[in-house]
Amino acid sequence: MKNVWFSLLLFSATSCHGQQDSSRKIGPDKFEKGIAKPDIQILDVRTPGEYNNGHIKNSLLADWTNREQFNDRIQYVDKNKPVYIYCQVGGRSTAAANWMRQNGFANVLELNGGFNEWKKERKPVEGMSNEAQMTIEQYWANIPKDKTTLVDFGAKWCPPCVKMAPMIDELESTKDLNFLLVKIDAGLHTDIQKTLNMNPSRSLSFTRKEKKCGGNREWLARKNYWRSCSKRFQAEATGVYYKS
Repeated sequence: MKNVWFSLLLFSATSCHGQQDSSRKIGPDKFEKGIAKPDIQILDVRTPGEYNNGHIKNSLLADWTNREQFNDRIQYVDKNKPVYIYCQVGGRSTAAANWMRQNGFANVLELNGGFNEWKKERKPVEGMSNEAQMTIEQYWANIPKDKTTLVDFGAKWCPPCVKMAPMIDELESTKDLNFLLVKIDAGLHTDIQKTLNMNPSRSLSFTRKEKKCGGNREWLARKNYWRSCSKRFQAEATGVYYKS
C-alpha cells in the first residue's frame, strides 16, 4: 500500500512539474499578446550579430553565451516585473530563464521555438538598419567647440541604457547644468565606439581634450558627482560629456 501511495505522490509531483514547465513556455500568439501589456520586459539572449539580423521590437539584449555581459546587463532588469525571454530556437532562453528563476525573477515566460518560430508565424520583426556607420569626422562635427556636450551612446536593447534614461532626462532638465545632448545609436554605430575605445555597457566618462572625469555605472546614482564634472568643464569653457 505504501508503494502505491508513493507512486501516486511521485506521479502527482512529476505531473505538476511538467504542467509548470509547460505554462512557462508559450507560443508566438500568446507571447505577442503578453508583450503588448504594460510594465513587461522583453529579453533577447542571443548574440549581437543575431540581434542585428532581426529581433522583436523593444527587446533588451543580454547575450547568454557571454556570461560577463549577461551578468552585467541582467542586473538592470526588474525582478518583480514579467520577463518575456527568447533566443533563436529555445535552448539558450531555457537555460537563461532557469538561471533567472533561481536568482529571484518572479515571472519568466519563454517563447517556445524561439525567434525561428516567431518568424515562421509571420510575427512583426525589427531588422538591421541600412544606415551607414558614423565616421570620426562626422562624430566631431556633431560636437560644438564652445559648448559642453553629453554624448549618449545608447540603445533600446541595452538594459543599463534603459535604466539610465531617467537620470539623463533629469540632468538635461537641471537648470544649472548647461550642456548639449547628442544621442548616438550604440547598436548601429559600432565602428565609432571602437575608434573612441568606448564600452557601451560598462563605462561613463566626462571628457575634454586629454582630461577625463568618469567611472563605472556604480556612479549613476551619484548626481552630485556628475554635477561637479559638468561645472568643472563649463568653467573651462568647453567639453565633451560621455555617457555610454
